[in-house]
Parts: sequence; structure tokens; C-alpha cells
Amino acid sequence: MNATTKANPEVKPETESNTESPLLELKQVSTIVNAHTSNETKILNNLNLTIYPGDFITVLGSNGAGKSTLFNVIGGNLNADEGDVLLHGKSIKRESEEQRTRFLARVFQDPKLGTAPRMTVAENLLLASKRGHRRGLVPRGLRQHMAEYKQMASTMNNNLENRLNTATGSLSGGQRQALSFLMAVESKPELLLLDEHTAALDPKTSKQLMTATNDRIAADHLTCLMITHRLEDALKYGNRLIVLNAGRITYDVRGEEKKQLTREQLFNFFEEL
Repeated sequence: MNATTKANPEVKPETESNTESPLLELKQVSTIVNAHTSNETKILNNLNLTIYPGDFITVLGSNGAGKSTLFNVIGGNLNADEGDVLLHGKSIKRESEEQRTRFLARVFQDPKLGTAPRMTVAENLLLASKRGHRRGLVPRGLRQHMAEYKQMASTMNNNLENRLNTATGSLSGGQRQALSFLMAVESKPELLLLDEHTAALDPKTSKQLMTATNDRIAADHLTCLMITHRLEDALKYGNRLIVLNAGRITYDVRGEEKKQLTREQLFNFFEEL
């Protein structure tokens, strides 16, 4: 990582040759706390990010760098105070979190989030299939989906396929997080946000879920952003890596350049921030 890379806070990937139109763009986005006071602070600070269809972007940054805030702005949980958010070139800055479910799904760090504990695994998957759609008083048709859900759950390699009729609150943490992931990808969203979705799991379960995650993203050609604190995962997975610092993207690398990046180089970069 050279001095030029660090000097420019919005580095364009040097190897980028993508001619597709962007899926999502953040343009000069800032989020402000304690506005108009002496303690005014920008969590995101004139941040620019362009996401292309098929990108699998791993997101790194120290605590307070703005990673979760970035996801909240993309997901509609938080409005940008400055700048704009564009989906296929059209502003969605004022759209709510609920409105954005038509194109976006998110998995959180806590396995308890994103699932209904009193509903069975199969019922949760059926509920996920309705995300972003208008719901009416129609038969739920759960039984006809059971074979599909069994096959889907079997891809997680954790016995989830044999617990389709189990209340979600009775699952292990790893199984519940696997269910959260399946619910997020069930309808093949245009954009998937993984918010440290393996951080609360033990190393073996985390590795298992990451393998299943990578396989599903590749098979369905999903576009994904994944926050992680594990440098190994950031290097191993995805076609692109970005680093946030003080609310800006200070490093953005993809393709062959990312493949050649080492853990030591990445660690040294954090040491110099």
C-alpha cells in the first residue's frame, strides 16, 4: 500500500474494468450527530461508494470508523444528513427501511435478530418469501414448500433441514444464524448486507457459515457487502475490499490486486491509521 493510496480517501480500484451501470451509489454522504453545536461530529464524512452488480465487498474498519452507520444509511435505518443514495441512478434517500426491503436484505451479528422465535423454521422461511410483497388474506401454503425448504436448509450443513418444524427459539445460535442467512437470501435480493454475521459464533460454526455464505453468493450471483473484523475472511472472500476510517473510505481494492494482498500488509495499514 503506497503513500498515494493513503493520501486519497476515495481511491478508485486500480484494476476496475466494470462497464456495467452501478447498482447503488453513495455520493458525498455525511451523517451528523450533535448538529449545530460545539460537539458536532460527522460519523460518515462526505463518503463516496459505487457498488456494481455482482460485487462481493468485504468491509473493514476500526471501532467507530462508520461501518454500521454505512449499513444503516444503505438500509434506510438512518437518513443521510448530506449527500444522496442512488439505486439504479434514482435517489432513494427518503425511502424508509420497509420500502427498501424490495431490493435489500440484511443479516445482523445477533442470531436473535431477523427471526420470529415462536414460529418454526419453515414458517420463518415462508415469511421471508413474502418480504417486500404486499400481503393479503390468502392461504399460507406451507406444506407445499416443505421439500424446497428441506433442500435449502441442507446447504447449511448443520442439521437445520431436520428441524423445519422446530420453533426457532429452540435452535442453537449457529442454526439460528444460518436460518437468518437463508431468510435473507431466499428471495435473491439485489443487495445483501452481512453485518458481522459470524462474529457471535464459535470458530468452527463461523467457518461453516462463511463457507455456506460464499457458496450461496456465488451460486445466485448476489451483490453483497460484508462487515468483518477477521482479516483472514476479508482477504479470502469477495472480489473487493474496502477500509473505512473516520467516516471515509481510505482503501478500495479489487480483483488481482486484492488477491495479492497479504494479512501483514493489511495489518500494517491499520497500524498506520
